[in-house]
Amino acid sequence: MISIHEARRISEEAGLDLVEVSPEAKPPVCRIMDYGKYKFQMSKRKAAAKKKQKQIQIKEVKLRPATEEADYQVKLRSIMKFLENGDKSKVTVRFRGREMSHPELGMQLLERMQKDLTEYGMVEQHPKFEGRQIVMILGPKKK
Repeated sequence: MISIHEARRISEEAGLDLVEVSPEAKPPVCRIMDYGKYKFQMSKRKAAAKKKQKQIQIKEVKLRPATEEADYQVKLRSIMKFLENGDKSKVTVRFRGREMSHPELGMQLLERMQKDLTEYGMVEQHPKFEGRQIVMILGPKKK
């Protein structure tokens, strides 16, 4: 254990800073270092960690209850691609006019899509009505 005055003198002779590392400890722990260089290295580490993060986006696909088979397959392939890339996918079935009298058609469409995509992703939000549309959110499978 060194006195504060002695530690300051040593740090000034070395041309470095006296930095308090653990103020709660009894006695407080200090380190002699170049504080500017330390801060620079910490900012570099933060930037590198931020660079490695992947931003997950939500990609939306819109359908209608009367969507034909070929169009359904195209939408299905695009959702598969989104999920393989690690993005979430929001599937929306829109109802217009008299289509509102048959909401079960939209639910059947989403259940079919859910079955077709079981190996690519999982349902994060089950189908639910929001006004004139049904919304379901799919997330990628964990690796």
